[in-house]
Amino acid sequence: MLELTNPIYLDANKAREHLESIQWPDGPACPHCGNCDKARITKLEGKSTRPGVYKCKECRKPFTVTVGTVFERSKIPLNKWVLASHLMAASKKGISAHQLHRMLGITYKSAWFMAHRIREAMRDDKPSGPMGGEGKFVEADETYIGGKETNKHRSKRNSKNIGGMGKQVVFALVERGGRVRSQRIVGVNAKTLRPILLAQLDAKTFLMTDDAGQYRHMNRDFAHETVNHGAGEYVRGEAHTNTIEGYFSILKRGIVGTYHHVSQQHLKRYLAEFDFRYNEREALGVNDTMRAQAILEGIRGKRLTYRRTDGPHHSQAA
Repeated sequence: MLELTNPIYLDANKAREHLESIQWPDGPACPHCGNCDKARITKLEGKSTRPGVYKCKECRKPFTVTVGTVFERSKIPLNKWVLASHLMAASKKGISAHQLHRMLGITYKSAWFMAHRIREAMRDDKPSGPMGGEGKFVEADETYIGGKETNKHRSKRNSKNIGGMGKQVVFALVERGGRVRSQRIVGVNAKTLRPILLAQLDAKTFLMTDDAGQYRHMNRDFAHETVNHGAGEYVRGEAHTNTIEGYFSILKRGIVGTYHHVSQQHLKRYLAEFDFRYNEREALGVNDTMRAQAILEGIRGKRLTYRRTDGPHHSQAA
């Protein structure tokens, strides 16, 4: 439950202390050289030094808890970062940058970039091995992200965009009672999907799909069952794709109802956001507070910066 009177949402120093307790449970650690020896790290204090600055005696460099994280060098107070992380963690279908802009009292541009940084913190950069396994069921399916031609102005409609044409394709795997992994793909065919399935799934997994042509030969690699949606068949014993359809319904409601439009460039970050909340859901024993803490645990080593227009593109743009 979100308690707006909690000092970590109101006071930047309290928010910093909260972040330090998460990032440094055993005391400060230098992000420059990795030194964790408390005797070799000094906290700088004085009128000319802002709170939370430490200096490493090994590499002689100063640092704070935000160095090397998505919060680094941000002018936005840390309490607003912590609050935004909780709001994004607790919003099942997402929260728009305009809503963050209004609630946090910052510019829309800052709120948009802040949201992308938090999505980057949500990204799972340490996959826990193949999904599924003996006796486990994984459902696979794809969906299309993009507006309908009938909703566009007549002058902007493309008569060739039928079905999924002109849209972005998202492929996802959901383990029943477990986690989801989704990604954008360039095309829907066996040549594209089979390598993904072989890389992401344990060979002993029971694979469940619809009867689309790209899945018809997956029984060569997995115990594979299909349901024929075209014939009105949606469940046959353990064979169904209802779990993954449920995930896609949350994803699409978020994009259609909250974000309205997602560009191809940023789709991967929105998928990371919805994957994160699904994988850290209440059914798995994770509440909003725990989910927000997981975001703050994932901020390190994922810094995003604006791309420079007056020099080499050394930084990764949001």
